[in-house]
Amino acid sequence: MKRRVLVLLGVVLCSIASAVAQNYDKDKVGNYPLPDPLTFANGKKVKSKKDWPKRREEILEIFQSEMYGRMPAAPETVVWEIIEQGTTLGGYATRHQIRMWFKADKSGPKVDWLLVTPNHIKEPAPVVLMLNYNGNQTILRDKEIDINPNWQRNDPAKDIKNNRATEFSRGLFHDPYQRSMIPASTIIAKGYAILTACYTDLSSDPSYWDKDENGEPLQGKITYNGIFELWGERDESRTDNTTALGAWAWALSRGMDMIEKMESLDHKRVLLTGSSRLAKAALVSAAFDERYACVVINQTGGGGVPLHKHYYGENVETMARYFPHWYCKAYAKYVNNEQAMPFDQHMLLACIAPRPLLIQGFDDPWYDTEGEYMAVKAASPVWKFLGRKGMPDVEWPDDYDLSAVGEYLGYYRRDNLHGIAAYDWEQMFKFADKFFFTE
Repeated sequence: MKRRVLVLLGVVLCSIASAVAQNYDKDKVGNYPLPDPLTFANGKKVKSKKDWPKRREEILEIFQSEMYGRMPAAPETVVWEIIEQGTTLGGYATRHQIRMWFKADKSGPKVDWLLVTPNHIKEPAPVVLMLNYNGNQTILRDKEIDINPNWQRNDPAKDIKNNRATEFSRGLFHDPYQRSMIPASTIIAKGYAILTACYTDLSSDPSYWDKDENGEPLQGKITYNGIFELWGERDESRTDNTTALGAWAWALSRGMDMIEKMESLDHKRVLLTGSSRLAKAALVSAAFDERYACVVINQTGGGGVPLHKHYYGENVETMARYFPHWYCKAYAKYVNNEQAMPFDQHMLLACIAPRPLLIQGFDDPWYDTEGEYMAVKAASPVWKFLGRKGMPDVEWPDDYDLSAVGEYLGYYRRDNLHGIAAYDWEQMFKFADKFFFTE
């Protein structure tokens, strides 16, 4: 009896392990025919440029119903006010703390934005738009910037304790010793402004391992707060509810709303970026919102750029299990069933065409950067169809090999750690500058 119990326990443990296993054997990836982004769901081909908007809307509907949930509509009202401003970065820039509401009476959910503008630029400045992880105070060391008050995951390296940021975090992402950085002084020196908000202003983001005082998972309990209050009571019977990724993507569009109204900023020169889960959010926002002039996506991992059907590293099972608040319920039906998906991530990339898009990968197998390259390659025909050059026709490049970076569409990878490193910022500006600073 005891042996039988142990055998059964072993079977259960093996089942759990296999349920969340990742494949790291390239020989087991197999063949995976991809849907053609230039073929309608009814089998008809997209014959001309004027047909593409219809196909693009069809693709976006698939992603809303099957993966990312419904993208909320733009609010009827967006109001904001500058609550504090001052000189920063040795006099080379001006800091603006801006509070945004979505009701005329300034009640309800709000988002705090940090705008940093270059003082040496007299004409409207191009803008780097992105969400940040731990609060606007991480961008600059200025004591005037409010410490973000929202729930955050504990992190001893960042002195985040009791799920709140501390004074230690001031200027954290301006520190060149960090593996991921937002080099505000360099961005300003290059003539760009920065507009950023903390993603936890929109929605809390507990991990799979975060529990409440009773040991119950926090995901879902504190996720659909913040901005979700704007969208009424959640109908849990739906399989396409708005997700956290959708909320973060929606917020980036609200940043774009503000940029369009500011005379000091050039809304036709907006560079949208982000890293990891916030790169996913930027990718989704760029696919749905065509106002961003240039998009650079850094190391999304699964559920972002890599192909699902390239079954390697992160997969639908790991994402649906560990990050259920990022995806709608319909997505879970593809667990261990990626080949049945009537879509894949190259189709999401295609929705950004023909705008400039650069994908930045790195070598951790979990993030499947070869799958990123393959997604860009599969999306490239859409850029060509719309009259722009696609990704150069090269084999998967080695680390730091930029041969796959074209004029409008590109991919590269590097080694070292996860996050936007100084090298990635250098390549980002090299890619965007040719569109934003033409003589």
